[in-house]
Amino acid sequence: MNRREFFSRSGAAAVAAAAVPPQKVSAAPSKPVLMKLGCQTSPTTETHLRYLARYGVRNICGYPEIADGRLYATVDELKQMRGLAEKSGISIDCIAPPFLSSSHIDRERHPAIMLAQSPERDRDIEALQTLIRNCAAAGIPSIKYNMSILGVIRTGRTPGRGDATYSAWSLKDAHPATPLTRAGRVDADAFWERITYFLDRVIPVANENKIRMACHPHDPGVPPEGYQGVTRVLGTVDGLKKFITIRQSPYHGLNFCQGTVSEMLHDPGKEIYDVIRYFGSRQKIFNVHFRNIRGHRDEFVEVFPDEGDVDFVKAIQVYKEIGYPYLLMPDHVPQAPGDPNGLQSFAYCYGYIRALIQAADRLTA
Repeated sequence: MNRREFFSRSGAAAVAAAAVPPQKVSAAPSKPVLMKLGCQTSPTTETHLRYLARYGVRNICGYPEIADGRLYATVDELKQMRGLAEKSGISIDCIAPPFLSSSHIDRERHPAIMLAQSPERDRDIEALQTLIRNCAAAGIPSIKYNMSILGVIRTGRTPGRGDATYSAWSLKDAHPATPLTRAGRVDADAFWERITYFLDRVIPVANENKIRMACHPHDPGVPPEGYQGVTRVLGTVDGLKKFITIRQSPYHGLNFCQGTVSEMLHDPGKEIYDVIRYFGSRQKIFNVHFRNIRGHRDEFVEVFPDEGDVDFVKAIQVYKEIGYPYLLMPDHVPQAPGDPNGLQSFAYCYGYIRALIQAADRLTA
């Protein structure tokens, strides 16, 4: 084909193309953003509720005042807490019981469930069953809890930006205070037995009352041989996958600590998004601790949300993609002089998360 023929044909093609009416391209419908900015800081008092409302936090995990040393709140105590929160325009979307926390077993006042001590553990489980029923009666839809023996273990603090310091974990520098805890040696089989014993008695009550039970992973994961004699079975993604299958129920799932799950991964900046999709697509994420780390399994620091290895802009899009409808809450914020209880750091995180949610709400799917 010579030069004149080429331009002749291409010109005709252009005229033909122009004669065809343009096809209307419809934009993909945008999924609604269902997730909410939340918080789990205590106490649930009028002063703290006003602080939360100041920064746009409208949905929280609450901590009712419980009289008489009980391990469960009464319906009246739960309703009183709800009423107090509503005065500040805040909804109580979940609560934490006064036991099954992230504390170390040697400091835990109510260790029977994790120590497999009967009949004490049956008495404590009965208290939690009562709390589930009372939450249903008071209109509180979820309870978050831990099944931990070692609690949150760290090796110290490291300098951060400005005058902030960050919590750090380095397995090679870890030196436990004692070789074993009072739990002694707890291998994987023993740990799974204790978890299963608990779930077999709690999840049926949660089903009956339609209360979501959200369990926190082990923070951080440790080597297969364990740490202080304990194998942390909820310290790996595979362990969490096994956990959600022990009892098939729409009310059995995870308090998905994104920071803790990132700590399980060798490359969290690449791997975390598919982990979110795995549990989120199965509707097993009932609550999210939305925090960032710099590092990887066995070596990391906890940082502000905008400076870690996980891209939070991408993460928020994944939560939108899976239709996650519950709370995104900051957790383990950096510390700084003159910032009691991290209130300034939390306020920074509230604004950052709120802006991410608003931005995601304006972007098409």
